Amino acid sequence: MKRSEINEEIENAKKLFERISFKLPPFAFWTTDEWAEKGRDVDEIVDNMLGWDVTDFGGGNFDKTGLLLFTIRNGNATQKNKYPKTYAEKLMVIKEGQVAPMHFHWKKQEDIINRGGGNLVLVLHRATEDEELSDEPLFASIDGVRKKFEAGSEIILQPGESIFLEPSMYHTFYQQKGTGPVVIGEVSAVNDDENDNRFFDPIGRFPAIEEDEKPKHLLCTEYKQWLNIHS
Repeated sequence: MKRSEINEEIENAKKLFERISFKLPPFAFWTTDEWAEKGRDVDEIVDNMLGWDVTDFGGGNFDKTGLLLFTIRNGNATQKNKYPKTYAEKLMVIKEGQVAPMHFHWKKQEDIINRGGGNLVLVLHRATEDEELSDEPLFASIDGVRKKFEAGSEIILQPGESIFLEPSMYHTFYQQKGTGPVVIGEVSAVNDDENDNRFFDPIGRFPAIEEDEKPKHLLCTEYKQWLNIHS
């Protein structure tokens, strides 16, 4: 992805969050100059990859297979003594035409919440023992109500609605056409993007970046490099 694309998507997301009155924490707005002045007091943000995450999943087509995320809080699967939180929270934005890749998590359970904007469409499958897509019907809880769904059917969440996803439940999601971009919330167990994502089709998780302009805000994968260069 071009840095100019990343900058634009972050600015658009900030406006969208403001429009639905979802307030971001202060570190969402830190500039690169402010980051360059930080010390060990921000270890929790750095180590737990809080903040902005804009990805095309390595495919080079963000508008088709892409997602913007902002991790608000998170524990750490490999540093539990230092970071004892057992939960995470993030926001995501999906635009018309975008699709999040089909995937599941081996360990993480999560609530996916439509925080505002348009309608969110999810498609679910159980994973088989060999991690293929099961065609068997499945059950999922929508706002505390247990419901049965056919595998691969579309489940529509309107603003305010949520669904609980168990580990080993394949899911993909996208915006219902014509309803506007969706702000998605996720409340979950600790998020570990480096070790707990099983994508059905092999893809990357983070983008290669073409630096055609300066970053307005750092991505969560860039903190350590930036702090090392500018320390």
